[in-house]
Amino acid sequence: MRPLSIFLLGCLLAGTILGAQGVQVVDLGGGLYQAVGAGIQGGSGVRVPQSNTFLIATSGGNVIVDTSLAAAAPAHKAALSAAAGSAPIRAIILTHAHGDHTGGIASWREPATKVITHRLYPEFLEYTNRLAGYYAKSTAAQFGAAASPAFPAGAGAARGAAAPAPVSDVLFDATYSFDVGDTRFELLHTPGETPDHLTVWIPKLKAAFVGDNYYESFPNIYTLRGTRARWALDYVNSLNKVLALEPELVLPSHGPAIKGRDEVRRRLTKYRDAILYVHDATVKGMNDGKDVGTLMREITLPPALDVGESYGKLSWSVRGIYEGYVGWFDGNVSTMFGPVSQAYGEIVALAGGADVVAARALALAATDPLRALYLTDMSLAVDARHKPSLVARIAALKTLDTQSTNSNERGWLAAGIREAESRLK
Repeated sequence: MRPLSIFLLGCLLAGTILGAQGVQVVDLGGGLYQAVGAGIQGGSGVRVPQSNTFLIATSGGNVIVDTSLAAAAPAHKAALSAAAGSAPIRAIILTHAHGDHTGGIASWREPATKVITHRLYPEFLEYTNRLAGYYAKSTAAQFGAAASPAFPAGAGAARGAAAPAPVSDVLFDATYSFDVGDTRFELLHTPGETPDHLTVWIPKLKAAFVGDNYYESFPNIYTLRGTRARWALDYVNSLNKVLALEPELVLPSHGPAIKGRDEVRRRLTKYRDAILYVHDATVKGMNDGKDVGTLMREITLPPALDVGESYGKLSWSVRGIYEGYVGWFDGNVSTMFGPVSQAYGEIVALAGGADVVAARALALAATDPLRALYLTDMSLAVDARHKPSLVARIAALKTLDTQSTNSNERGWLAAGIREAESRLK
């Protein structure tokens, strides 16, 4: 089951209210409400789930945790206000500086509203803005051209933001607490998905809002659209902080709530242990002298720790951990001078030309699509518009797409198909 389907199933089991423009509002009790939309259609045919917006109603006004995308925020606000009432918005807490969590600030912010973030939030926004052009291209590729208007370049372009987020009213370092009416909010710095990531803890409800440090897939320790290295041990330490609170309700910013102390402990412990297993296996392999490619192929999770790979993927994470520790140089002296692709022309010539290589790639496309893809890399390095190679490449990419259950992988495969088809034209 894809992550969005799992979320919708959870909604059906949890007292869902259908709100404005198809937004679901889940009444979680105790003044907690969760809103999420149906998602955005990506170029790969996979719907990209929108992030949740949470409203906490207190005797002194409402508090918002995360605000979803700018395009989704008005509908989220209308649906949540209809379900919970339109009390003043006292605070907006942002779990991290990705645009699918910060995009709706303007929809919710009132003159007296305080926007609360970790102190590293402005620095992370500055970093993503610096690479806005790069992220505009990689985000459109990963999420599909059809989805790119909802993930535009600019602030937080790693996940798409409509405009630079306003400067935070409150910045904190390790912890921060405040009260709104009869409800205390405790914030903890819990880096993982981003350096500025935080967790919101409401003691009286035993509820923890964990942002993107947990979702129903192995995490994106390395994301194909590009980001600074996400440190695996940060995830582990942050999940340990949440587990120490002994929450009875955990609210991720994508997907349904986790309910019950035992179920929370089971799910978060399994998630933490899966991350730690991959980290430790990678480090052991490095110390044993294995190269990154070997470890990407070899490392798998034992069945007891299998959390799925519908969003993040183990092989990408292994490489992210490996290169996060030691960088890109693999000890092979030739890589000091650039990629091996510089020799592709010689290999194609020795094979008998691009037509021969393309024919072999096409023969392999249905049964060994990865090898076929590599062969087209070689022949297209000689002639970027070589039609037989492009035909073989498209066939291989389509085979890989039918085999994939990972939404990010399928997004990039779809981008590769579009790129090859555009060359054919």
